[in-house]
Amino acid sequence: MKLELGKIEIDDIRFSDKTKIKDHVLYINKDELLETINGNEDIESIEIDLVKPGDSVRIIPVKDVIEPRIKIEGEGGVFPGFLSDETVVGSGKTLALKGCTVVTTGNIVGFQEGIIDMTGPGADYTPFSKFNNVVINCTVKDDLQQHEHEEIVRMVGLKAARYLAKTAKDLKEDTIEEYENKPFYEAHEQYPELPKVGYVYMLQSQGLLHDTYVYGVDAKEILPTLMSPTEIMDGAIISGNCVSACDKNATYLHQNNPVIEDLYKRHGKDFNFLGVIITNENVTLADKERSSNLTAKLAEQMGLDAAIVSEEGFGNPDADLIMNCKKLEKKGIKTVLITDEYAGRDGCSQSLADADPRADAVVTAGNANEVITLPPLEKTIGYNETANVIAGGFDGNIKEDGSITVEIQAITGSTNELGFNKLTTRGY
Repeated sequence: MKLELGKIEIDDIRFSDKTKIKDHVLYINKDELLETINGNEDIESIEIDLVKPGDSVRIIPVKDVIEPRIKIEGEGGVFPGFLSDETVVGSGKTLALKGCTVVTTGNIVGFQEGIIDMTGPGADYTPFSKFNNVVINCTVKDDLQQHEHEEIVRMVGLKAARYLAKTAKDLKEDTIEEYENKPFYEAHEQYPELPKVGYVYMLQSQGLLHDTYVYGVDAKEILPTLMSPTEIMDGAIISGNCVSACDKNATYLHQNNPVIEDLYKRHGKDFNFLGVIITNENVTLADKERSSNLTAKLAEQMGLDAAIVSEEGFGNPDADLIMNCKKLEKKGIKTVLITDEYAGRDGCSQSLADADPRADAVVTAGNANEVITLPPLEKTIGYNETANVIAGGFDGNIKEDGSITVEIQAITGSTNELGFNKLTTRGY
């Protein structure tokens, strides 16, 4: 499979009477966008704000972050299984608006949603403070179930991202990147002298509101599956979960997975990147054993010499992470794990809920229990009062002046386990 990803840089966003892109500025017709996304009878109101780096703005609680994209050549469309049919994506040509995102917020769905501060100390912890963000605050009817609420807001965000990206359909991209994933027999022969490396991509799927979707299918329902990395880059996986904000893989991160991008950069130079195994994170021991067994089997059938394994979440998923590690290592496949830590506010507690001597190559994205005070900002989009109930918050953490004390667990993307952040941990 071969994918061309055209990138159109967006330096600014503004409201206008016509939605268009000119001179790297995205102009948005607010009324037209509202009409596009406001089609569900259970939506009570939608507000749209444009937020830019350095603005004195806090967004809370953040549900998802999405990069606007449009497919212009090849089979399938954006967000297959939701906004287009289930045709396999990952080939042809897709355009992406870089430097611009859609951020969804609204009444709290679960207790593990997050904060994006666009300025101040909190902005240094979230990668999404560096983007021009179209923020959609969606209020739904009070009598909806949590999963219904999440679904409505998810669809609003996806529709908005597609609408904005359509403005790029006839534009020439600023840059274009080409990615290819060959059939195994060809891939093995292409760089026979290099180590064969794969990527085990763990998707959050542990219970209600812990949903990740693959071609529209909840990952709870899948067995470990071999995918072309270009499928993932082309929107085959989206987020629908409400896990802790610090290590949640927002849809933006599935679209721009830095592990996949870095593996491609070194493909043919340092190693032979063969593909991606997606696997779920399970609740029961039997399901954990099944998924880790099948993951190791697929890796062996691929002929891997080594694998990178990334986690989403913490605690219970640590068991899935270590099971994958142990079973890969038993088959002679060297592993590198990517995780974050919950080592207590003093950094002295056990970092992971599980461990094994074979997990001897681990990359950490930092300690999510670190505490920070976020100063008051001029504007809040969403609901500031949720700061004392979201994961990382606590009773009494909101001060009269509007400042908030939280663990960085509450900040969107602060310890992201794909490495899309700036933190790590230093040992002594």
